[in-house]
This record gives sequence, C-alpha cells and structure tokens, in this order.
Amino acid sequence: MKTQEIANNLVEWCNKGDYGRCYQELYSPNIVSIEPEWAENPRAEGMEAVAKKGEWWEENFEVHSSTVSEPTVADNWFSVRFDMDTTHKPSGQRSRMQEIGVYQVKDGKIVQEQFFYDQE
Repeated sequence: MKTQEIANNLVEWCNKGDYGRCYQELYSPNIVSIEPEWAENPRAEGMEAVAKKGEWWEENFEVHSSTVSEPTVADNWFSVRFDMDTTHKPSGQRSRMQEIGVYQVKDGKIVQEQFFYDQE
C-alpha cells in the first residue's frame, strides 16, 4: 500500500473504533511506538510490546469519544490529530486532550509512530 492509502485507512478505521484492524493490516511486526519521555510507556518495540501498551491504555482510561483528523502526507510520512474525551479510571478525572500522531511508512507498512501532547 502507498502512504496515502495507509493514512486514509488508519483515519477511517480509527474513527470507526476498529483499532485492531489497523494493527493487523497496517503495522509492521517490528513497529516502534514512541510517547513523550515522561509518559508511562515511552517506547514500545515490536507488536507484542505495542499490544501491552494498548492493554495498559484500556485498563487506565475510559474513552467517551475519539476522532481522528484527515491525514497530512509527505512522502513516506503522515500525521493526524487525535481529539479524545477520556476518564482516567484510577483517579476518576475526566479530561479532553489532543495529540498529534506522526507515522513513518516503509515497504507498505507503518514502521514507526510517535505521539506529541502536553503533560497534564
């Protein structure tokens, strides 16, 4: 798949809540996922580690709503904006947040994702 097609699929499937399909069809098994260094899970390498990161997210956050913007594509890179309304389960604190996801594509698969957002 071309970068634009991968980006469009990621946006469409995330907006439908079909995150599993994204990981199965769009991601390389050797994916690297990067969060800010102060985050709970700042770096995950490989599909197993990324799956554990996702499990941590689901255990700690209830997502009330989430939308993903249209992608901006440049060669083998694309970015999207995530808008989320979540509740942090351990504290009960509800908040809205935005983050930018930047993705790198090689050989028709996402090989790296990096997220940028402010610390709450």
